Amino acid sequence: MSSADDVLVPPRPEPEESTSEPPALLGPESPGDEPCLRADAARNRARLLDAAARLVAEHGAAGVTMEAVAAAARVGKGTVFRRFGDRTGLLTALLDDSEQKMRAAILTGPPPLGPGAPPVERLRAFGVTVLRRCVDEMDLQLAAEPGPERRYTVPARRFHHSHVALLLRQALPDADHDLLAHTLLGYLDPVLIHHLTRQSGVSLRRLEHGWRDLVDRVTGGSAP
Repeated sequence: MSSADDVLVPPRPEPEESTSEPPALLGPESPGDEPCLRADAARNRARLLDAAARLVAEHGAAGVTMEAVAAAARVGKGTVFRRFGDRTGLLTALLDDSEQKMRAAILTGPPPLGPGAPPVERLRAFGVTVLRRCVDEMDLQLAAEPGPERRYTVPARRFHHSHVALLLRQALPDADHDLLAHTLLGYLDPVLIHHLTRQSGVSLRRLEHGWRDLVDRVTGGSAP
């Protein structure tokens, strides 16, 4: 059975698949902006995220508020709100780096997470990678969890759904890929993983085995 160890490597240049999502969770400035203004905006964003990262390191995700980030970055609170919208947007931006690494590995990295492996193997590798990332970033993932009205529309989650649905379409041509993708992704929900690992004492190893078993039972364990 395939493993997802060591899959987050520098991407190869040619992607195998694409989605309608932008390459970043928070997009760049408008192409019509002056270059110096875009550079200033990028520096300001990096400064705010650096301040937020310091707060996470010192106080945990609970210590990251718009007011605290503004104070740490020595800017007005309105600046933080204009740049990120709300606290969830700020925390989501903090997760952007690891999300982009994972997206690159999915689109252009080596198999089994990246292109080149059968779809069922890629599904197994995807879930294991998400589980490990969620456990590593648990507090931040929970703090960035959107409300019900946005939970399934944030770019990262839409990308994951599109990817899983694509692999299911390849493995199970006659299935309802969209609904089945939501079902599988429910296993990878950060709130559920928090409950299982931190409140119920379930090991990551057991969760990984459970994911592989679920994928095999749903798909029959092999690509057509």
